[in-house]
Formats: sequence, structure tokens, C-alpha cells
Amino acid sequence: MIKGIGIDAVDLVRIKEIIEKKPRFAARVLTPDELAIFQQLPPKRQVEFLAGRYACKEAFAKAWGTGIGKVTFQELAILNDELGAPYVSQSPHQGQVFVSITHTDTVAVAQILLAE
Repeated sequence: MIKGIGIDAVDLVRIKEIIEKKPRFAARVLTPDELAIFQQLPPKRQVEFLAGRYACKEAFAKAWGTGIGKVTFQELAILNDELGAPYVSQSPHQGQVFVSITHTDTVAVAQILLAE
């Protein structure tokens, strides 16, 4: 049974500007494991990675029905499996969590589905 669904889109230029102006933003949004991955990426991929994770966490909060605040960025972690597919490795949801992330040259989009 589906418990919630959320989607979010993030402008890559906005994320690039935030990274440049507020370097600690990435550490605020990303968990330590995500941040370790982020720091190993080249700058263009850092923007895509951070935007995708930000969109995932916002989409999760929408699916959860609370928005960011009741669930924090640090309570949610999105890693990649051995094939590179994203998965939610940490969340307050006790059931299944399905995630999809995509991006173009200008936008990152993530969708989350919460199930029992």
C-alpha cells in the first residue's frame, strides 16, 4: 500500500551559486556518508549530486506529509548501490522507500514513494 508520494525539482544554477556563496551548505544538507562522496566529485558533478540529494530530501518530506523541519536533512540519507542506482539508506519511514533521481543541464528532479 502506498503511504505517500513526493516530487521536487531543483535548479542547478541556484545550487551552484549556493555552493559558491555558502560552502557549508553541503554539510548542512548531506549526511557524513553523502558528504564524503560529494567531496570526491569534480565541481560539475558536485552540483548535480547536491541538487539531486536536496530534491530527494524535499520529496521525502512531502511524501512524509510534514515538509522539511519535522524531518531534517540529516535524518535522510540517499546513497547508491553497486550499480549506481540511488536508494534511501536512512529515514524515519519504517516501510519501503523507492527513489528516482534525474537531471538535465539545468534541473535535478527526484521522486519518492513510501510504501508499507
